[in-house]
Amino acid sequence: MYRVDVDKQHAIIDLVLDGLIRPDEMSKFVEELKVATLGLAGRSIKIKADMRTFRPSAPQVAEALRDVQQFGINHGVQRVAEMVESQLAVLQLNRVARESGTDKILRRFTDDSSARRWLIYGEEESLSV
Repeated sequence: MYRVDVDKQHAIIDLVLDGLIRPDEMSKFVEELKVATLGLAGRSIKIKADMRTFRPSAPQVAEALRDVQQFGINHGVQRVAEMVESQLAVLQLNRVARESGTDKILRRFTDDSSARRWLIYGEEESLSV
């Protein structure tokens, strides 16, 4: 299962990937994420990715994730806050982030509020709180 929501005020795409994602489901997710990204064109786009229940997936799902991350970077994504609990998922997501270049704009968090605060205010605010 997945969910994609958009906070237009802060240009944040809030997404959830839950459980084992099948390739056909990943294709739908990628399309929704691209539409959301293009809908914020011209802004400094941020992504809050809740991957706490995401399970490592088939190679084609990882490839689609890498491709959509590259798409995001090419279309204005400036920061990505990720929440991940599974060490296996962390390994897969680290590899995908390195391959897409997202590792340079990615930070991991343990909770929604810290992730959101960093996305909105950046380093200064998240360090002083």
